[in-house]
Amino acid sequence: MNSVAPFAHEALFYRGEDEFLAGTARFVADGVSRGEPVLVAVPEARIVLLRERLGDQADQVHFIDMTEAGRNPGRIIPGVLMAFSASAPQSRVRMVGEPVWPGRSELEYPACVQHEALINTAFEGRRGTLLCTYDAASLPDHVLEDAMRTHPVIIDGSKRFASEWYTDPARLADIYNVPLPPPPSSAEQHNFSVGTLAHMRKVVTAYANWLRREQVDDLVLAVNELATNSILHASGRGVLRMWREGDTAVCEVSDSGKGLPPSFTGLSGFGIVMVNLLCDLVRTHTSHSGTTVRVYLGP
Repeated sequence: MNSVAPFAHEALFYRGEDEFLAGTARFVADGVSRGEPVLVAVPEARIVLLRERLGDQADQVHFIDMTEAGRNPGRIIPGVLMAFSASAPQSRVRMVGEPVWPGRSELEYPACVQHEALINTAFEGRRGTLLCTYDAASLPDHVLEDAMRTHPVIIDGSKRFASEWYTDPARLADIYNVPLPPPPSSAEQHNFSVGTLAHMRKVVTAYANWLRREQVDDLVLAVNELATNSILHASGRGVLRMWREGDTAVCEVSDSGKGLPPSFTGLSGFGIVMVNLLCDLVRTHTSHSGTTVRVYLGP
């Protein structure tokens, strides 16, 4: 009888290049030797190290720079992990990912934790192993503590153990359902309803005119999806706020709908998946008074 769990989600705490390679190279090489599809999605500097250590075996590994592909934490599951897993539906896959690296902002961090928690439900029943690497020498203690809450198994140096701090994903979603920073007083505000969606799309297009045309199109599509969701599932109306942070356009859609953050429940249809694929960051907060989804898109 095969005792291997269908899907394993493990965290590797490494300190320095040698520990990173000790914890990942054999894991990757074993996968290649077994004929399993292998993905490595880590920052580019780690890719260089692993390629060198693997030698010719590196040619059989799919590498992705996570700082680009995973710039938006909400994009990692659908755009990186699920996409790779779906490319080999009949095989048990091996994946190495580094969703939290030194330099992640406080604004991004709650979405990172929600991403790690959601993996445990999104991949339930699938066949494979995901090893998430954490730079324990550089990351704050609270990041490592959260990793122990989102991963059933922890590898720390020579120690491998079941995490006694592992937390139910829905509970973590609630813990990190934190209020967003208030919009600036200069934010442009528009009320919308089903009859004003076309006007709202024009407003977003005109406001984000410093972005490239394809970025403007992406932002309009994302905001339209969020506004449509408000109309269909909340009060039939909502509020759009827009402002600029440096060269980044920020759009926020608020309504009176209540429930878990969309990253855990899903918007209608492709919904939040599409919004996350289009934007650089998506943050959500739900309270007794309603739901706010804020999207960021810039160069």
